[in-house]
Amino acid sequence: MTSTPPPEVLEAPDEPRTKWPVLVVSVAFILVVATWALVAPEQANTTLGNVVGWASNWFGWFYIALATVVLLFVVIIGARYRHVRMGKDDDRPEFSLFAWAAMLFAAGIGTDLMFFAVAEPASQYLFPPVGEAETLDAARESTVWAIFHYGITGWGMYALMGLALGFYVHRVGLPLAIRSTLYPLIGRRIKGPVGDAVDIATVLGTIFGVATTLGIGVVMLNVGLDIMFGISQGVPVQAALVVLAVGAATVSAVTGVDRGIRILSQLNVLLAIFLALWVLITGETAFLLRAIVMNVGDFVSMFPGMTMDTMAYDHPDEWMAGWTLFFWAWWIAWASFVGLFLARISKGRTIGQFVLGTLTIPFSYIVMWVSIFGNSAVNQIRQGDAEFGQLAVDLPEQGFYSLLQQYPGAFFLVGLSTFVGLLFYVTSADSGSLVMANLSSDLPGGEVDAKPWLRVVWAAATGLLTMAMLVVDGIPALQNATIIMGLPFAFVMIAVMVGLPKALEHDRLRSETVPVGLPSQITAIPSPQLWRRRLARAFGTVSVRQADQHLRDVVLPALEAVRGELAQQGVEAEVHVDELQERGAVRRTAELVATHAGEEFRYAVRLRRQPAPSFGARVREADDLTTALVVDLPTGASYDLMAYDQDQVCSAVLDQYVRWADGLEPVETL
Repeated sequence: MTSTPPPEVLEAPDEPRTKWPVLVVSVAFILVVATWALVAPEQANTTLGNVVGWASNWFGWFYIALATVVLLFVVIIGARYRHVRMGKDDDRPEFSLFAWAAMLFAAGIGTDLMFFAVAEPASQYLFPPVGEAETLDAARESTVWAIFHYGITGWGMYALMGLALGFYVHRVGLPLAIRSTLYPLIGRRIKGPVGDAVDIATVLGTIFGVATTLGIGVVMLNVGLDIMFGISQGVPVQAALVVLAVGAATVSAVTGVDRGIRILSQLNVLLAIFLALWVLITGETAFLLRAIVMNVGDFVSMFPGMTMDTMAYDHPDEWMAGWTLFFWAWWIAWASFVGLFLARISKGRTIGQFVLGTLTIPFSYIVMWVSIFGNSAVNQIRQGDAEFGQLAVDLPEQGFYSLLQQYPGAFFLVGLSTFVGLLFYVTSADSGSLVMANLSSDLPGGEVDAKPWLRVVWAAATGLLTMAMLVVDGIPALQNATIIMGLPFAFVMIAVMVGLPKALEHDRLRSETVPVGLPSQITAIPSPQLWRRRLARAFGTVSVRQADQHLRDVVLPALEAVRGELAQQGVEAEVHVDELQERGAVRRTAELVATHAGEEFRYAVRLRRQPAPSFGARVREADDLTTALVVDLPTGASYDLMAYDQDQVCSAVLDQYVRWADGLEPVETL
């Protein structure tokens, strides 16, 4: 049994390659749905409604049970494997806690939170699922329902996919693709039709989820533009806004402004917090502070019952389809999208840190936002403004702006909200097209994105689908489509939960079986200069040229020496050297491959740029980098050969080889 993953599974292409079956089938399906909606909108609306009714009746319990199981699963995995790192054992987080938290906000919070923070509490107060409307109980529960639908249950789904992808990509070395999360179950078939089917289901769920967000965004922005500039509300203006989003995503794809979009996303979060604080301070501050504390207490006490409440005896079909089932399907549809992003930004964090952060940091923001705006809306209705309440229910896109107009600086607030919504809207369109392009590509690594033209294709497809659904019945049609299209990916999530514990247990057993203390054993080899070289490296930096020279002058001769000795013992062995031209410099990677009894032993050395360490001698900047000659161990640990001479490298290689050849039975590698 080999000590490395099967090459045909893990080998990545030299550059992004389009997965044509995924692209063609997904685009064809979307074109059919969009054309049908544009040509026969009434028929499409009726059919969507009928299918949602069927799904609600037969699969409503499934959505509710799945959402709860996912949350429990993530919490248990986070506690049991809290010390396992999403990366090699010596990897550390690339981003500070503040930057990481800000990107969590940007990933999972958008214009739709502005939409529902007023609309849902008002609706639940006036039309609760159970009990009498417009009572004190209805008022208390109305905001809790909104927190529940936007709370930790949905973020548990994001955390599941982000955790699985981060583990498989950064620690195991599988490609950045949803199909990789199923490797423990289907093995090498992730490269075949089964893997393509998984990616197709992921793309379809994602595009309908993104289209729903964009649809909500355009109607919100249309209202804001109408209030400020008198631009009429309707499909023509909303279509123009969709074109704007597609254009922004196209510009981003062509010019590569992902970093700028990310900065704008973080700015967006700060502006949204400022908006909420303005309402808190200029509104009924004491009441809102009391309400926030009350909402937290009510949520804690009500959550166990709410999370599994299928309302079996007095089943409110329309309410369930319009709220809980829609939200759970929406979270499922976005899970792959946000999960890919979370995996990208979380390399080096432990599973415990990741789960705790994703479940608590965004949720704290959501509680603050929904409590401030939701309680403000309900309080205004209770004070006798029935017209506002009806507006928030019938035209929820106008309810948010109508509430803002009750506060000082109304025109400024409307303008700021529209700007915040526009940024959330554009970044959602851009990041959505990027993720779907990546899902339909075979990428060479976790930090490489799909080709620009493919991002343009997906931006256009998302815009077309959004406009088609707006023509059918606006946001209700988008909600219905999301409930339907989220269903296939729900089964993918179940498969992920079945396979991930197996992979984590394999990793744990391997870590216990293969000693992790190899580097310390190597350093024990007598050498009067070794500790000085290691100390010099700790307080300095190594350039790419220096590392490459050490690879050529020290590591390669050592590998050749070991190869020669193995050959004399009758073991077939080869040394492979790859060269990569990058910015005028040559980067080399070297690998010793020995074959014994039909099995392969591999010892690969690669250059890796990483943050320079700091031990207090001087302050390191965030972009201070050093270069390491890294050897990855099957345990997930790794060590750096820069400080070792040729004899010590030979000893390191043989130490690995002897453990492998002595019959150390490694757990089957993923």
